[in-house]
Amino acid sequence: MSEKTSPTEGANQKVVAFRVSEQDFCVDIMSVREIRGWTQATALPHAPGYVMGVINLRGAVVPVLDLAARLGLGALDPGPRHVIVIAMIDGQTVGLLADVVSDILNISADRLQPVPDVASETAKAFITGIIATEERMIRKIDLGRVVPSLQGVAA
Repeated sequence: MSEKTSPTEGANQKVVAFRVSEQDFCVDIMSVREIRGWTQATALPHAPGYVMGVINLRGAVVPVLDLAARLGLGALDPGPRHVIVIAMIDGQTVGLLADVVSDILNISADRLQPVPDVASETAKAFITGIIATEERMIRKIDLGRVVPSLQGVAA
C-alpha cells in the first residue's frame, strides 16, 4: 500500500481504497480494524445473498459480506488473492470481501464530490461521494447503509 498526499491540500480524513469487481471504492480508515487474507466462510442458512457466511476472528464470530453482490456488481468467486477488510460499523464487526486493498489516501473535503443526480437511487443509498484522481474515480461507501440489515446474522 502506498500513502498519497498533496502538500497543497488539507487532509481532513484518511480513507482505505480497495477494488471490487474492477471498480474502486473507499471507506473511512477509522472504521477499518484490519485487513486479512481470504478465509473460507461458514455459510448460514437463510442469510441474504450478499452474506457469504461467518468466520472465526480470534474467537469472535464475524459475518463476511460480498461487497460486489451487495453493490449490484455480481457475486465474487473468492480465492487466495482476495482480502477481507475487517470493519467496525455501529459497534458491530463485519468482514468485507474485496479483490485487493490498493491505497491509504488523505482526502480533503473539497475533493469529495457529490454523487451525480443521474445515478440510481440504489447507488445513492450506498455511495456518499466520489473522489476524482488523475488515474481513477473512487466511490466512498457509507458502511452504515451497506450493512444495516445484518443485525442478528452473527453473534
